[in-house]
Amino acid sequence: MSERANTDNFATTEVIRPAAVLMEEAAKRILAGLSEDDVHDEGNWWTTTGVWRRYDRPWVKGAEEPGESVHLGTISCVYDSPQRYSVTIFRASITPEGIAAGWTVEALCDDAFKYADLTLASCPRAQLHPTPRPFRLRDTPPIPTQETPRRV
Repeated sequence: MSERANTDNFATTEVIRPAAVLMEEAAKRILAGLSEDDVHDEGNWWTTTGVWRRYDRPWVKGAEEPGESVHLGTISCVYDSPQRYSVTIFRASITPEGIAAGWTVEALCDDAFKYADLTLASCPRAQLHPTPRPFRLRDTPPIPTQETPRRV
């Protein structure tokens, strides 16, 4: 089974609202911690830009695929948003194997955020603003349609 097919099978997915925002210092500490806890180096996390995957154990030395390691959950994020060097966490998903092992969205995020002494509950959140009003041109004639004859 390919890694993509393995990661697309989630038992639960939660959109983090409002999104959790890791400012520069916290983001650096978390990314450094996840890098040190890499599946290729006796750790449990496999991170790529925007996707952090948690496994139950390290991958076999030199392996490029998980092998017997079980994918437990995934955190989805955006880098450099809302400002440079920050990371916005907007979704977390748990696999059926993760659910069976007792993982929750909160526990998954807490496991990643521990490197900055944060939890999902204590993490700063994005500011939500009301949607803007639709743009409307004022003082312009209506666009001609079949019902409105064109003026000559």
